[in-house]
Amino acid sequence: MLNRQVVPIVPQGKRLVFVTNNSTKSRKQYGKKFETLGLNVNEEEIFASSFAAAAYLKSINFPKDKKVYVIGEDGILKELELAGFQYLGGPEDGGKKIELKPGFLMEHDKDVGAVVVGFDRYFNYYKVQYGTLCIRENPGCLFIATNRDAVTHLTDAQEWAGGGSMVGAICGSTQREPLVVGKPSTFMMDYLANKFGILKSQICMVGDRLDTDILFGQNGGCKTLLVLSGVTSLSMLQSPSNSIQPDFYTNKISDFLSIKAATL
Repeated sequence: MLNRQVVPIVPQGKRLVFVTNNSTKSRKQYGKKFETLGLNVNEEEIFASSFAAAAYLKSINFPKDKKVYVIGEDGILKELELAGFQYLGGPEDGGKKIELKPGFLMEHDKDVGAVVVGFDRYFNYYKVQYGTLCIRENPGCLFIATNRDAVTHLTDAQEWAGGGSMVGAICGSTQREPLVVGKPSTFMMDYLANKFGILKSQICMVGDRLDTDILFGQNGGCKTLLVLSGVTSLSMLQSPSNSIQPDFYTNKISDFLSIKAATL
């Protein structure tokens, strides 16, 4: 068995944090994933949209006697539990079906005060209807989206429908727009700046997507650096139809090592 050395991430005098729209994992689960890559990353340095949903509810003093209905996966449930919120739904509802017959009325929990929608590989009609009933019929029920990403990259063979497709279904059935807590919304950037006591102008957002990463940095008043090793290609960046321009761009994140070597 190959022993992989765990390398601490400590840039020269800089704090490094990881921000992801992927809500399928909690911060703790991401920490374990980083370990498999040989990286030692603390939970407080990881900001997933699953955590952002729970952090937002805490920031508005969401009543602890109210419940959260989750259209999403395990990461959201774990972060809600850590924050002390009651929840229902999630993967457990993935196998539930509705038998549509004359006179059938679907019941829902009147104590649900928020519906959180994230990427969900177990998405079905039961969840759509349950979430719709909560938002439309429970007074003051919040509609929160972890992100509105149109596509995601589950395999390297093609693009797959992203969390935005699940959010879009609920938008359609409720005729409501969600409060988005993930990129490119400014909530996580505001949270980071407040948590670490730094100015947004001191932050550089590094990412490979124009419509989420770079727009997230720009919306938050930060410098932005696009890496061309992921979703965005040079031709996409330079396309006349692209209106999102980063402050800087480079081919890959390891180019930083070349810059460092050149300055020694």
